[in-house]
Amino acid sequence: MMSGNAAHFYLSTLILLVLNNKNMPIYCRLRFQQKFLLCNNIITLLILRGQRVIIDNVITMSESSGSHERGSIMLELKNISFSAESDGKNVEIIRDISLTVEDDKFVVITGPNGGGKSTLAKLIAGIEKNTAGSFILDGEDITGKSITERAKMGIGFAFQQPVRFKGMTVVDLLRIAAGKNLSVSEACEYLSEVGLCAKDYIDREINASLSGGELKRIEIATVLARNVKLALFDEPEAGIDLWSFNNLIRIFEKMRSECKGRSIVVISHQERILNIADEIIVIADGRIAKQGSRDEILPEITGTESAVNICHKMA
Repeated sequence: MMSGNAAHFYLSTLILLVLNNKNMPIYCRLRFQQKFLLCNNIITLLILRGQRVIIDNVITMSESSGSHERGSIMLELKNISFSAESDGKNVEIIRDISLTVEDDKFVVITGPNGGGKSTLAKLIAGIEKNTAGSFILDGEDITGKSITERAKMGIGFAFQQPVRFKGMTVVDLLRIAAGKNLSVSEACEYLSEVGLCAKDYIDREINASLSGGELKRIEIATVLARNVKLALFDEPEAGIDLWSFNNLIRIFEKMRSECKGRSIVVISHQERILNIADEIIVIADGRIAKQGSRDEILPEITGTESAVNICHKMA
């Protein structure tokens, strides 16, 4: 079995191969633990740049989305269900969910832990495949589309735990995300948008020297650089301190005020994130329990597991 250090070195080598040869396939045959360790990193890279990667005979083709035309967007989920094997049994995780995300809206999906929130986000992005139902984006059925195809259509996904790429600088990652050779000044603009002092970060390696909050903001900068139509954030508050969380709130408030041409979906049960939402959707036991405007839903769930105050949580 590959050690953690060996796996990290292996991933760094893969990244350098990707950067040096866009058309070269990469073969990754790993045992389960290593595949899980590297999979999020590789998926993120696939979304950011065109590459052919084979992981245990599963072939994924990816291209950078680059710029795309803006238009009226509407994400619609029709009777989405998802089941997975657990201890030899088929467990239904998402149960017949139907909902819409309207144009230029900031939507927060919340609910008790284990209710299916993060799974639903991964289904929308194409990381997991639904067992029933359909997804419609901009009037087009994308149910059969891969994660790569959905990324090209303008769906961006930010993981709970942002990835670290040893040997890659922040400016390198932003250039990959944008799909073009950004100038340093252009890259600095994206960092400034997320509240980072560009001169302090532009040449930093994306490694363990960066805090969780710094990584979160850099990941959001890559989403902005990709110019996505639908941005999905899976529990962005995970693993960061209160100071970083306050910065994250400011970034989301700015994104919400400037969200023309982009819809934002955040998976979170933090009350301050819920307070930014145009619409709140509560998922429990794989089903929609409540859905409506912030003014309608937030008073009903405040003080419950679906709306947690981060200060209380850290106390």
